[in-house]
Amino acid sequence: MVGESLVSTILIVLIGMSVAENAILHDYGDALSKSVLFFEGQRSGKLPSNQRLSWRKDSALHDGRDKGVDLTGGYYDAGDNVKYNFPMAFSTTMLAWSVIDYGTSMGPDLRHAREAVRWSTDYFLKCTTVPGVVYAGVGDPNADHNCWQRPEDMQTPRTVYAVSEKAPGSEVSAEIAAALAAASMVFKDSDKGYSNLLLQRATKVFEFADKFRGSYNSSIGRGVCPFYCDYNGYQDELVWAAAWLHKATGNPHYWNYVSQNIKTLTSAMLEFGWDAKHAGINVLVSKYVLNNPSLVNTTPFLANADNFVCNVLPESPIKSFKYSPGGLMYKPGGCNMQHTTSLSFLTLTYGGYIQSSKRIIHCKNVTISPYRLIQFSKTQVDYILGSNPLKMSLMVGYGQKFPQHIHHRGSSLPSMTKHPQPIACKAGTPYYQSKAPNPNLLIGAVVGGPDLSDSFSDDRKDPGQTEPTTYVNAPLVGILAYFKGNK
Repeated sequence: MVGESLVSTILIVLIGMSVAENAILHDYGDALSKSVLFFEGQRSGKLPSNQRLSWRKDSALHDGRDKGVDLTGGYYDAGDNVKYNFPMAFSTTMLAWSVIDYGTSMGPDLRHAREAVRWSTDYFLKCTTVPGVVYAGVGDPNADHNCWQRPEDMQTPRTVYAVSEKAPGSEVSAEIAAALAAASMVFKDSDKGYSNLLLQRATKVFEFADKFRGSYNSSIGRGVCPFYCDYNGYQDELVWAAAWLHKATGNPHYWNYVSQNIKTLTSAMLEFGWDAKHAGINVLVSKYVLNNPSLVNTTPFLANADNFVCNVLPESPIKSFKYSPGGLMYKPGGCNMQHTTSLSFLTLTYGGYIQSSKRIIHCKNVTISPYRLIQFSKTQVDYILGSNPLKMSLMVGYGQKFPQHIHHRGSSLPSMTKHPQPIACKAGTPYYQSKAPNPNLLIGAVVGGPDLSDSFSDDRKDPGQTEPTTYVNAPLVGILAYFKGNK
């Protein structure tokens, strides 16, 4: 036992030394402003007069017209021109959670963060207006991925994909319900009427998702697979949505739903992202549990959240994540940074929740304090901002050195201002293949990131490392806001 403790202590010291070697003072306020600005570069639809990334113009103005509905607006998920509502809704939920918990530290960026949330929820209100139908996305993904074209020039089919009572999609419907419920709390004080509308719609969409159960893989698989197939089932989204509805309403019906159904989620308790909400559910409801002492030892949420922490932190003897020599959390697969930002948001937030209760986490012989959870999140965000062996920021526009060749159509093609003539589907290929830096800075975009050895290929032909996504940036907004307010 003594030997194990000594090894753990040495490991913590070595981790600290590694971090210290790369220590840089970061401007979290500047990074926050840029991380929020990124969402303006992902906007679809008619852009507002206060659009700040001026190289982007109106796009996809007829979405939904062939179905007799208005589905304009929302966000392109990454470097393509498709609107996938499942990951878009998760990004919206995380943006909203960031504002709810850390909005007071955002300063002037709070207004822009709310605008980012509303750009999405306005779209989701449109997607849920028809009774018995939830629109789940717009754009033929296979045709889109066969083109390298600005969103303003799109010639590919804007196919509409919908789930219904007979062709259900519980995961996308429940995630939209979660996003609407979370967003209702964002606007509770600033726009009461809008907040009430969001909450009413969230309730109806959740009822639809729960009553007509099934995966959208079966209903609209051609429009979402293999890009955003649901690999973890839809039960976690149902519990996640109920947890957000409980937080927004206080209705015990939703708490009972969460308490009863958490038992059915027996796997993936360590996962959190657009496809798996398991760890997020436990952290989200842990605050409510801690405020109700009778629930601490009678529900599994705190134990599950503790177990999540023990599987994440590098000094834990039961960790399941790998770390690069520079200290970056790493999970095999594309776009590693989605795990880094989402899981760091949870460790930061859980650390804050358990601070007031003085709760200590025991990972076998290693003790984890609330402060350590917060400090761990800081190591990850600092790595993103440049405290890494590459000595470069992984956020476009932040710092002196950052990715120049990101995998993003609009950023890599000349803007409408510089090249007003349409660029056809295949006419963009030379720009894709070019070694020249992207002409338009997608400020605030965080790329997929380095590999396990801290190697990074700044090459737009390597989307796993250079493609930005909304669900990477959304959790980061909250983390940056916290460290801006707690330097």
